[in-house]
Amino acid sequence: MSRLPRWVGAVGTGLTRLAARLEEGSAGPPGTAAPPYPGPAVPVRAEPGPEPAVPRPAPRTADVPAEPAPAPVPEPATAPGPAQVSPASDGQVPAPPGYAPAVAARPDPVAAVPWGVRVAAEAGWRLLVLAGALWVLMRVISSVQLVVLAFVAGLLITALLQPTVAWLKRRGVPRGLATAMTFTAGFVVMGLVGWFVVWQITDNLDDLSSRVQQGIKDLKHWLLTSPFHVTEKQINNIADNLSQAIGTNTKDITSAGIEGVQVIIEVLTGIVLAMFSTLFLLYDGPRIWQWLLKLIPAAAREGVAGAGPRAWATLTAYVRGTVIVAMIDAICIGIGLYCLDVPLAVPLAVIIFLFAFIPLVGAVVSGALAVIVALVANSVFTALMVLVVVLAVQQIEGHILQPFILGRAVRVHPLAVVLSVAAGSLIAGIGGAVVAVPLAAVTNTVVGYLRAYAQESALRTARTAPSEPRIPVSRVPGPEPERAE
Repeated sequence: MSRLPRWVGAVGTGLTRLAARLEEGSAGPPGTAAPPYPGPAVPVRAEPGPEPAVPRPAPRTADVPAEPAPAPVPEPATAPGPAQVSPASDGQVPAPPGYAPAVAARPDPVAAVPWGVRVAAEAGWRLLVLAGALWVLMRVISSVQLVVLAFVAGLLITALLQPTVAWLKRRGVPRGLATAMTFTAGFVVMGLVGWFVVWQITDNLDDLSSRVQQGIKDLKHWLLTSPFHVTEKQINNIADNLSQAIGTNTKDITSAGIEGVQVIIEVLTGIVLAMFSTLFLLYDGPRIWQWLLKLIPAAAREGVAGAGPRAWATLTAYVRGTVIVAMIDAICIGIGLYCLDVPLAVPLAVIIFLFAFIPLVGAVVSGALAVIVALVANSVFTALMVLVVVLAVQQIEGHILQPFILGRAVRVHPLAVVLSVAAGSLIAGIGGAVVAVPLAAVTNTVVGYLRAYAQESALRTARTAPSEPRIPVSRVPGPEPERAE
């Protein structure tokens, strides 16, 4: 009986210890709240406790020595859960949970566009800007077409007469006197040539009209006796239709005559403007060029200053060579027309000389005019012989005279000549066709020089640029590198 109380006491002590351990395990680590009791809520009476501490002013550092601040106690890490929300004071968006799917970042739009498309777009908008600028320039030129053509004509005449002014200045003649002498002599010669052409046409007009009438009769007789079986009634019907067309279009012919008077007034105005332009370009050409250079940006001024004299040399060579070639053509074809007894041989030769300044088209038109005059005034055989003479002279000009006289200074591809003449004639008529080829030659020279100048400037910059500082490297023992012989 004495052992039973001891055994009961030992069992009670063990149960007490087990209950204490269970309470410690359910409470969790220190600093965390205990889980709620699953049973019904029991009201708990508030027990009196210590009053909250009232903050007091901190003592001065001179009176009380500063004590080190207590080390911060780390907060226990808690597992993230759906009910947890970050405090508003952080201002940061919480990271997505680990089970969320990964979303790839969108690529840069520039990187998404193919390289070829980007290059085409870059070139496209630049071409659009250039086309717009060119269109505006063409509109401005067309609105002042008379002034532009007069100035260009003066520029071409200046290129023809300027070597004479330079020659007189080298002989000691003052600049003003040399300019006046050259200007007066040049325009007097051109005026005499025009007067000679008009005089020859008016002097031989009666003879030409009689020959034309005789040629029409011969053509009518040839048609009646030809194997084409043309009857006299058909020929008379054609003549009546022509006369009726002329009668019904009298108003159009009158308006064309009025427009012709306006054209004559414009031509005279252009001649006066060309004369003034030539005079001032001969006298003040270098100073005008220096003033134009001031309008060029400083970065491009040196290249333009070098391209200007080369462009002027190209224009001078073109005008001088064209005058020599046109004179040779006119003399040779004029001699052929005179030997074949074609009327108006000298005026036709002068017309051939003037039309030689229009590339391709001028030679064809002047040669066709000479053949038509020979056909109407003489015979079919004479017209064929004139055609042979014109073709032979043009072949000699194209294959011998132009390459020898003009040389490489103004060599332009035939396709460029055809396209430039067509574009010039569409923009400004005959004047545009005259100006097109020298403009193409000058553009070719300027573009070639600027390209070479840009390459030379790049090489010069690369040579004079300071080299990057080299980092000293410790020498590592090993075989010596082979030196290039």
